[in-house]
Amino acid sequence: MARSVTPRRKILFTLAAWSVALLIFFPVLWTILTSFKTEASAVASPPQLFTADWTLENYAEVWGRSDYPRFFWNSVVISVGSTLLGLIVAIPAAWAMAFVPGNRTKDLLMWMLSTKMMPAAAVLIPMYLIFQRTGLFDTRFGLVMALMLMNLPVIVWMLYTYFKEIPGEILEAARMDGASLRNEILYVLTPMAVPGIASTMLLNIILAWNEAFWTITLTTTKAAPLSAFIASFSAPQGLFYAKLSAASTMAIAPILILGWFSQKQLVRGLTFGAVK
Repeated sequence: MARSVTPRRKILFTLAAWSVALLIFFPVLWTILTSFKTEASAVASPPQLFTADWTLENYAEVWGRSDYPRFFWNSVVISVGSTLLGLIVAIPAAWAMAFVPGNRTKDLLMWMLSTKMMPAAAVLIPMYLIFQRTGLFDTRFGLVMALMLMNLPVIVWMLYTYFKEIPGEILEAARMDGASLRNEILYVLTPMAVPGIASTMLLNIILAWNEAFWTITLTTTKAAPLSAFIASFSAPQGLFYAKLSAASTMAIAPILILGWFSQKQLVRGLTFGAVK
């Protein structure tokens, strides 16, 4: 029998949840508020959360100094492209691991996940040289391939978890009805795992959008995404916090909006399969 939750306990849990959420979101809130301040107010001591001299001058200067639409489009192409390519590779791989497991399937999954633990700086020089000598440096295709391979373990792991919750008898029934392997994956498995695939797609778009180390290292101008757009406002003369905050807000705003409108789908997908 489920334990009843008293109103007092419910209020305490709600307050605790909001406190944690505010603590996590506070740096983003501070950045957004700073973007509307003057440089003098942004570096005031002691720091001021609110100020009397709000301004849009920072956004006007950031927009005028840089080609924001080009950086934005590069981020869209790189994040969405790497995610879609990753799904094309990961769906058959996760299907094989979930429904036709081998003796080393668990070991393979752990090895794939362990690659995410490797420091990016450890392979910086080899990656840089490979991109330089193959002509992939500062290209969208190169970044799409790089981010796809880096996020592929996460995609495979998430899809594997979702696929394991789908009864194998359904796929066996499809085979008995004459479905080929291709049709089984496309028309039976994929539609049943739409919530999981959607949440995996959303999460990996966010991961690719927020990637800074590789997108700055492997680009200069042509394929530079919004992470490079933010870095471009760090000048040798010093950090202009108000303008840097405006650039950061313009970079994170699209992904914040996407996350806000897709939060139900994301939560549904992340909890898919948790209860049988």
